[in-house]
Amino acid sequence: MQLALLLAAAYLLGSIPFAVVVSRLFGMADPRTYGSGNPGATNVLRSGNKLAAALTLLGDAFKGWLAVTLAASFAASQGLDMPAIAAAGLAAFLGHLFPIFLGFKGGKGVATAAGVLLGASGWLGLATLGTWLFVAFTFRYSSLAALSAALAAPLFSALLGLDNTWIIAVGCMSALLIWRHKDNIKRLRSGQEGRIGSKKKSA
Repeated sequence: MQLALLLAAAYLLGSIPFAVVVSRLFGMADPRTYGSGNPGATNVLRSGNKLAAALTLLGDAFKGWLAVTLAASFAASQGLDMPAIAAAGLAAFLGHLFPIFLGFKGGKGVATAAGVLLGASGWLGLATLGTWLFVAFTFRYSSLAALSAALAAPLFSALLGLDNTWIIAVGCMSALLIWRHKDNIKRLRSGQEGRIGSKKKSA
């Protein structure tokens, strides 16, 4: 019962759509109505409002980190072990991808995954974030940076000696991230992928 409650709480926390919440607070259009239609920070950035995009990014990352941090505290008091904490991190990530508040149609999970990784291990989060930043600033493609970070994260997890359950959880998140970017992969291959900071007229 405790594990079920933990996973449900983590999922609901992950389901909070900060892209939509922040856009409404700023009086902006729903991010699902322009650009890629993705309720995430990169698409909010296409509106031209950098502050809204930054707040979306921080909110999505924070909920991933908070889910893991709270799960660790709850697990310690309820006698749950590391697999429960890793499962909670994965549940929060799934909440972002398939949020109950948006009809199970969410974002791609890059920022939330980063928050989960930071909650699991500061070094893991920083190493993965460093990979994203390097690729993003070098090539100016958010999707390529996300794909590179997704491929690197499981390797970093193993190199840092994380618990096997965390390595599995990170591997699952990475696989889902790559799957969610399947359309971006096609556009990257065809040279039609938008670069970071590009605006859409419909925004």
